[in-house]
Amino acid sequence: MNTTLTRRRVSAALAAAALSVSLGALAPLASAHEGDSTFGPGCASVPKEGAGSFDGMAKDPVATAASNNPALSTLVTAVQKAGLVDTLNNAEGITVFAPTNEAFAKIPKADLDKVLADKATLTNILTYHVVDEPVEKADLADGSFKTLQGGMLTTSGSGDSYKVNDTAAIVCGDVQTANGTVHIIDTVLMPK
Repeated sequence: MNTTLTRRRVSAALAAAALSVSLGALAPLASAHEGDSTFGPGCASVPKEGAGSFDGMAKDPVATAASNNPALSTLVTAVQKAGLVDTLNNAEGITVFAPTNEAFAKIPKADLDKVLADKATLTNILTYHVVDEPVEKADLADGSFKTLQGGMLTTSGSGDSYKVNDTAAIVCGDVQTANGTVHIIDTVLMPK
């Protein structure tokens, strides 16, 4: 695999993680607008207008879109520390399973600080949240997807209720950015 592709995949993964954090924090702020394809209880908290709204995020690549949402600030910080911003912003057709700030808060602070200080481990975790293909709601019922990290993610569920690896709930799914799809999740995924 060439270095540029690897960097893009890593950046995409980190941006995805950042986005999921932001979106989770926004869950109680606003309601999704009619006619969009987003789903999940957390979508109601996304602002109705501005850079952090669904319309605003659709205009920006993943990492930039995440940076416009305060609820994804921990993910954005992680993506920046791992050096994945450009990778995520330049990748095309990716899917990011983005943990919310609350998802990161489930990790003991000492453990999170240790991971944030270890670029290799951080990159490994963040790229596990990124899939190098579009994954839409219709693909989530019984899915299995290879991540940029090299491991596999599984998804299951129906209606508007889906899980990733049987541990993380998708709180707001099918959020579109200029270069990919984001599914905001309530738990940070750990590669095996």
